[in-house]
Amino acid sequence: MAIQSEKDSSWLIHAKRAVDLLAAITAGFLLLPVFFLLVLLIRFGSPGPALYSQMRVGRHGRLFRIWKFRTMYIDADERLDSILKENPAMHEEWQTNQKLKRDPRLTPVGVFLRKFSIDETPQLWNIIIGDMSIVGPRPCTEEQIPLYGEVFYLYTRVRPGLTGLWQVSGRNNTTYAERVRLDADYIQNWSILLDTFILFKTIWVVLKQDGAY
Repeated sequence: MAIQSEKDSSWLIHAKRAVDLLAAITAGFLLLPVFFLLVLLIRFGSPGPALYSQMRVGRHGRLFRIWKFRTMYIDADERLDSILKENPAMHEEWQTNQKLKRDPRLTPVGVFLRKFSIDETPQLWNIIIGDMSIVGPRPCTEEQIPLYGEVFYLYTRVRPGLTGLWQVSGRNNTTYAERVRLDADYIQNWSILLDTFILFKTIWVVLKQDGAY
């Protein structure tokens, strides 16, 4: 069942929210010891806080603060500016994908966290407080809004997700334009069955480390 309007599918939206809450609270509680260990590893691995936050665009275009385990050195922004100025190939890669496959900003611990997508797990808190959903389009930044073009209105109709169709369809091996198309396809064709498929496929993709960097 595609999302036609929030009114037409209100009971499904409420059911999705209930599942999000139950799953996020349960997973967060069970993973608390792991989170504590990761905080220690990150702090010992490089100077700086264990958590990183950034403003992202959410449902109805509202800005919210997303949380991650820090995977980069604290001067990552300065390093990125220098890298893009000095390396035309990396500049082109960044313009196309908004990612770098071999990102020198990553710490050794950060490489491991990215490889298994562990850095995103603090977003369970974003799910609990209602900023995000377990499944949905990945949250974009304000700078990335123009990349969505005329389909941005679709993006703002749903909560961004911890995982989504893009993550199980190539992820960072795809271009940003393909990510936008996949996000639009998900929103227009959303169903409980599609969410279930994405969740199970996410486990397989994470284990294969497919497109994770």
